[in-house]
Amino acid sequence: MTPGLRAQIDHLVVAARTLDEGVAWCEAALGVVPGHGGEHALFGTHNRLVRLACAQAPRAYLEIIAVNPQATPTRPAGLKRWFDLDDPALQARLAQHGPQLVHWVASVPDVDAAAASLRALGIQRGPVIAATRPTPSGLLQWRITVRDDGQRLFDGALPTLIQWGETHPAGAMPASGLALRGLTLNHPDAHQLRQALDAIGLEQLAVAPGTAALTALLDTPHGPRTLCSAC
Repeated sequence: MTPGLRAQIDHLVVAARTLDEGVAWCEAALGVVPGHGGEHALFGTHNRLVRLACAQAPRAYLEIIAVNPQATPTRPAGLKRWFDLDDPALQARLAQHGPQLVHWVASVPDVDAAAASLRALGIQRGPVIAATRPTPSGLLQWRITVRDDGQRLFDGALPTLIQWGETHPAGAMPASGLALRGLTLNHPDAHQLRQALDAIGLEQLAVAPGTAALTALLDTPHGPRTLCSAC
């Protein structure tokens, strides 16, 4: 790991066919109404957010995200939306099975250095791009790795990398009654995934060989709940 590159869990990504379906899923599955999010002009998406803070990840949150049918991405034509949201196979799964955990994002103090550490392993996490989203309390600004093809990599188990500006969205999120208690990763190429996570300072996360899956354990108002990308 490059010195000073310590990464941490920033947020989990639940994709939905529509944002309304995502909100309904959150209420039914987790027992809470997600808070307000906003729109991402670059990608033509919109989201809702729920705080998941715990001692190990004090700024963690859950993002419910969907393609915004009323928006056209401002990214150049031919570039895909983030998190594989333009992938027909993913959209078919969302239509058939409903919203599901598909990915996660890790915050890093230096996104350029973190991306370079992955490139040194032969992993192209994607170019670092600047993004913004207006909020009632001001403009959120961040820099994030997004591949031109929108792919998540390692079936979603390798995180997207993000470096926030002066403001982190969790600071404006009310307590939700939810907390992230654990995140485990499975992948057929567990060895390379382990190397990649170690390179960006995520040695504490459990990785095991097997069918590709992300599994998150949450505390909720109705007791423990498990979100699994392969379920």
